[in-house]
Amino acid sequence: MNIATTPKLPFYQATGRECDLFETAHDNGLPLLLKGPTGCGKTRFVEHMAAKLGKPLYTVACHDDLSAADLIGRYLLKGGETVWVDGPVTRAVREGGICYLDEVVEARKDVTVVLHPLTDTRRTLMIDRTGEELVAPASFMLVASYNPGYQNVLKRLKPSTRQRFLSISFDFPDAETEIAVVTSESRLEPGRVAPLVRLAGHIRNLSGMDLEEGVSTRLLIYAATLMVGGMGLNQALEAAIIEPLSDEPDVQQSLRDLVSTIYG
Repeated sequence: MNIATTPKLPFYQATGRECDLFETAHDNGLPLLLKGPTGCGKTRFVEHMAAKLGKPLYTVACHDDLSAADLIGRYLLKGGETVWVDGPVTRAVREGGICYLDEVVEARKDVTVVLHPLTDTRRTLMIDRTGEELVAPASFMLVASYNPGYQNVLKRLKPSTRQRFLSISFDFPDAETEIAVVTSESRLEPGRVAPLVRLAGHIRNLSGMDLEEGVSTRLLIYAATLMVGGMGLNQALEAAIIEPLSDEPDVQQSLRDLVSTIYG
């Protein structure tokens, strides 16, 4: 779990009306679901909006072993005494902050069901262990995200959960916007960022290559950051793009050939 008060406004380049929708959802107590591929800016968007609204942000990276107690809280031994410790969802409700469940589809089904009362007109959180029923203040907001490309029969967001949220679809930005994002985050000059973005576009458009996903904007920022730090182009691309995208030698070589085509 990551807790942030976000005093500084993280950079985010809007690509549509997503900021307006987030603010409207927040002002009306509506939960929001973000859908999109890995590394396209979903988490940064939430960080940006939390800072813009001046709200504490509680981020939870969901996984198979995440339990309801991990979200709500549990009794722990402290100094020989048993004390109740709030989980991130409970703290966000008490403080009127934003709770962000990253990759919520990875969580067990019974965990997401616990959140249902927070996503409708009740806006309540029941803490069975203490007998408390918390009513979320107007400033509380629940945000979740997932990658539709990773869904399968066993890991799919239930319709009963999906239909409790407003939804926004994210994708990789257009080339001009992506150049601006990578430049801002890495401080690499735009003229050197442009070929990186062009390379990413070619990788994302490839068909028949054994890649689960195309290269993310996040990886482009990593590559650019290495280059700003003085690392050579080929070494930076190898570490930040080729190796993270695949373990298959044939696929890696195809990516290297594509790099040679782009950079000459």
